[in-house]
Amino acid sequence: MRTKRIPLFPLDVVLLPGATLPLHIFEQRYKLMISGCFNENREFGIIQAGNNGVATVGCTAAITQKIKDYPDGRMDILTQGRTAFRALKLLQEKEYHEVVVEYLSDVPTPRHESIDCRETDGLFALFQECHSLIYGQIWVTTGTRPQWPLSYQLAARLPLDLEEKQKLLEIRDELNRQDFLIDWMNQLLPRLGNQQRARSTAAGTGHRLN
Repeated sequence: MRTKRIPLFPLDVVLLPGATLPLHIFEQRYKLMISGCFNENREFGIIQAGNNGVATVGCTAAITQKIKDYPDGRMDILTQGRTAFRALKLLQEKEYHEVVVEYLSDVPTPRHESIDCRETDGLFALFQECHSLIYGQIWVTTGTRPQWPLSYQLAARLPLDLEEKQKLLEIRDELNRQDFLIDWMNQLLPRLGNQQRARSTAAGTGHRLN
């Protein structure tokens, strides 16, 4: 078990590995924390903290760009999710929280259950259908070898709510994450189709949908 002590930024968001997250840092304790992470090239932990309490599984964030510094010490930064972790112990020895974490790896997929290209093609086709209805165009990939599992790449472009993102983050193998997304998109597609038909009807009658 790999454990490490890292700075912690509790937020009402769920960060997935590979996803980008812009942050505006304004509290003094987090200005101190982020400045230290930036200067030392350290990652910090983001974990969901909302009305329903604090999650136990989060994701480390790397600062990929400092967008703007303000005269009063505030800053705008861009971060990217890196590694899922489980929080083991919360520490309050500094102005900001720290946490002892266990880094989480995916469970290896048995060879006889390896991801079939046809299954992946089906997942991707379903995703492109959803993406076209949401954004009006298909997702165009760069063609370079992706660093992150396909499930995380697709989830970053879908309107999952916080609870759904948290469930996805806690799933520890790629096959089950893809199954989760397939089920979710199959439920989403009828709603997207209804919305598109309603917009077309409204456009034909000269009315606008709110």
